[in-house]
Amino acid sequence: MTVADVFVYDAVRTPFGRYGGALAGIRPDDLAAHVLKALLGRAPGLDPARVDEVVLGNANGAGEENRNVARMAGLLAGLPTSVPATTVNRLCGSSLDAAFIGSRQIAVGEADVVVVGGVESMSRAPWVLPKPERAHPTTDATLVSTTLGWRLVNPAMPAEWTVSLGAATELLREREGVSREEQDAFALRSHRRAAEAWDRGFYDDQVVAVPGVDLDRDESIRPDTTLEKLAGLRPVFRPDGTVTAGNASPLNDGASAAVLGSAAAEDILGSAPLARIAGRGASANEPRYFGFAPVEAANLALKRAGIAWSEVGAVELNEAFAAQSLACTKAWDIDPGIVNAHGGAVAIGHPLGASGTRILGTLARSLAESGQRWGVAAICIGVGQGLAVVLENNQGAEHR
Repeated sequence: MTVADVFVYDAVRTPFGRYGGALAGIRPDDLAAHVLKALLGRAPGLDPARVDEVVLGNANGAGEENRNVARMAGLLAGLPTSVPATTVNRLCGSSLDAAFIGSRQIAVGEADVVVVGGVESMSRAPWVLPKPERAHPTTDATLVSTTLGWRLVNPAMPAEWTVSLGAATELLREREGVSREEQDAFALRSHRRAAEAWDRGFYDDQVVAVPGVDLDRDESIRPDTTLEKLAGLRPVFRPDGTVTAGNASPLNDGASAAVLGSAAAEDILGSAPLARIAGRGASANEPRYFGFAPVEAANLALKRAGIAWSEVGAVELNEAFAAQSLACTKAWDIDPGIVNAHGGAVAIGHPLGASGTRILGTLARSLAESGQRWGVAAICIGVGQGLAVVLENNQGAEHR
């Protein structure tokens, strides 16, 4: 069986808003519809009916997403009713998983153009109330937030697996020997690099403002933060811990999308591709060490791409926490300078279902800007999973 090459043609996202911030009044299906419309509007030759599939990631689905937010967003964006759509949930990795699914459809010849992406409104995530097991209960019931983390946990699940993400990160940083000082320095770099990238226009062509909302940059970036301010923050998850609100990603709202296509899609879209998807990898480990799962996922993706870490010029690693990002970077034994050169999720934000295609799109643009040939995008996922993808720069014949 012949496997076709798969390319990233374009990618866009909204600015990422803070929890309860500028995007909190926008429904998630509207956020997703907005990036779909913006993305397809940038393809000069595309007849929307030529889109073979829409695949979006979403980690919630319990509220206004109406479970299959991809279909809802496609209809709201004005795509023909003949364009099918599906929603995938792999928690934080949902939209990168959507890209995996879309790329496989293209690779096996089932599609030429697939729109992938993801959305999350953590602000608007509803409370849920479990149904009583019998009629007319006399006891109280508790509303459970669906914003983040475990809920309605099965009592058969081992307690050490169901600790919070922050508590799990404390365990990982102890195991991997990551200090508080390293975490705060990493967080400071994330904010400074994100602010610098915005200031010099790196994100201008990637981020599309949401109509009616006064937000033109990622709302969580703090360009004025300092090591002293970060060092003054108290640990959140353990009194003797090191994980703080300053060295962890915040709660956010936002959406992202990308166009994947075959070589034939260049004529359909009327534009040239940015990068080729050269390898994919998924991995899993013990749930409490979820933050370390990208290590093996990236190693596997590189093996499938047939390249070594020494050839990689850019890495986009989703910064769920500074500690887990540092643990992964050390395990790969790579130059930290190539990781998240334009800031990461500690500064930019982490709206769960949207982060995968954010790092995918950022990596493609980073390679195009720098001229580097190979790049890796990787993301950790709650309950102990990781995803990674290898991109090959498709902009020009020469690579540094």
